[in-house]
Amino acid sequence: MVNDRLSVTLAGVTFANPVVPASGTFGFGLEMKDVYDLNVLGGISLKGTTSEARFGNPTPRIAECPDGMINSVGLQNPGIDVLVNEKVPQLRRHYSGVVIANISGFSVDEYVHCCEKADACPGIDMLEVNVSCPNVHNGGMAFGTDPACAAQVTEAVRKVSRKPVFIKLSPNVTDIVSIARACEDAGADGLTLINTLLGMRIDIKSRRPVIANRMGGFSGHAVLPVAVRMVNQVAKACSIPVMGCGGVSCAEEVIEMMMAGATVVQVGAENLRNPMVCRDIVEALPALMDRLGIGNLRDITGIV
Repeated sequence: MVNDRLSVTLAGVTFANPVVPASGTFGFGLEMKDVYDLNVLGGISLKGTTSEARFGNPTPRIAECPDGMINSVGLQNPGIDVLVNEKVPQLRRHYSGVVIANISGFSVDEYVHCCEKADACPGIDMLEVNVSCPNVHNGGMAFGTDPACAAQVTEAVRKVSRKPVFIKLSPNVTDIVSIARACEDAGADGLTLINTLLGMRIDIKSRRPVIANRMGGFSGHAVLPVAVRMVNQVAKACSIPVMGCGGVSCAEEVIEMMMAGATVVQVGAENLRNPMVCRDIVEALPALMDRLGIGNLRDITGIV
């Protein structure tokens, strides 16, 4: 049964609750369908997809850190045609909530190609355009760290998309607001932030980087204060809605992220530590709201 106290609306799309597994931490949703009822989730952001299938970066590409992890998976995925023709139809047999396609690319043309196909897929509700991946060379973050480049991608995909377009921003910049505003001005319906921070670990015994690609995306609970700060800055500076992401691991932190300015909150690295965390957060929210005197979640977005 849907709890109306938890429902939120984002760019005209209604979510039963604001909890969404972040792209890259929940596969295509199908991996969890036999573990718990996926329909408890407000939405699912699918694994990042490129035009052609990618094997990803060489191994090792995962490293544990205190209170987090570094990954350099490198956008391993089966390609856009498999996403729209196989993965999404399979997911829709088990899930009726909001499906978000996460699109990556190495050129503006590739972003456009993938977004056009995702937009035409009836099982996809929203597009999340990743201009912020630190794990691949000559793509992703190359667009997301420059306002003009981010705007160029936004404008191009907006022209071929009827569904809401959210641009996923990188925290690896000195001025997140200027990039957010550039995307808003170029036609973005909303923004997702943050993606991973760029990090590195060294094995002092072998005297080599732990990650084969030397550096990768640092995520996990340690990045929460950075994410909350950037969400708040962008929410105050822009008039389009925000999906908050970065370090969230419990219901209290979902509330915190919403108070900072997020309408929907994505849960990322914590899914890899505790695959049940999104379900547990949804179950914990009503009692937490009672304790905090919150009637409806839609009333607290951006109150700080």
